[in-house]
Amino acid sequence: MRQTTGQITRLGSLKTLLQRFAFLSLIALTFALMLIGKADTVFVERTRIAITDAVMPIFRILSQPANAIAVTIANVRELAAIREQNARLRDDNGRLLQWQSIAQRLEVENRSLKALLALIPEPTANFVSARVVGDTGGTFAQSVLITAGTGDGVGKGNVVMTGEGLVGRVMQAGTRSARVLLITDINSRIPVVVGEAGNRAILVGDNGLRPRLLYVGAKTVVVPGDKVTTSGDAEAFPPGLPVGRVARVQDVIVEIEPYFSRDKLQHVRVVDYGLSGILATPSPPSGPKK
Repeated sequence: MRQTTGQITRLGSLKTLLQRFAFLSLIALTFALMLIGKADTVFVERTRIAITDAVMPIFRILSQPANAIAVTIANVRELAAIREQNARLRDDNGRLLQWQSIAQRLEVENRSLKALLALIPEPTANFVSARVVGDTGGTFAQSVLITAGTGDGVGKGNVVMTGEGLVGRVMQAGTRSARVLLITDINSRIPVVVGEAGNRAILVGDNGLRPRLLYVGAKTVVVPGDKVTTSGDAEAFPPGLPVGRVARVQDVIVEIEPYFSRDKLQHVRVVDYGLSGILATPSPPSGPKK
């Protein structure tokens, strides 16, 4: 019995000694690795790469189930999104087919009414694009120079626009250049239509940033945000050209914010609508009367 107890005690002491030795060995190994890392970085780097290469197949095998699950989840989500998108496309297709049917019916009706009224078709508008190269405006004038003239088909009275709306009209045209009177110039007078009610007025410039409306009826309701377009009166401009929006209404003063900014004008489109307004260049006589 005493011999057994002595063996257990010796085994316990040996176990404790081994644990201490292992602990000390680990500490020594750590310091050794640190010293090796400081002394020979190339060796440590190669060892790290070798270990990484050795365990990479294991990581690849372990990651395959996770990747497969992620792909499956992504496919399920994509399938659900495709089904939802397909349902929306069906609805959109149905609405488009309905609008197509309405458009075709209106087109047939429009052709029939034009034939019934013997309507003369409007002339095709011709246009050229030009670049703004000079601002000849100042305190008493609002005009710009463009790189297009009579040699390009530009004539006096042509309409000048940007992609957003009306800029003005050609006042003088040379062979390779032209001067454009802006709608903000004090000499500019444009018949316009205001708002959805179609109230008529005259847009006049005051050499400022915002032209004003004149001859607005006393009972006419004009609110900020109303769209302003040309009315086509006097055949100076065709009807429906966008001009701007009502910016401020104070008593009888109605200010309009144009769709263009004078200091940002770079390119414009000069359009000849074939109008016989007061600014249009008169056509030469066909010949002496007999």
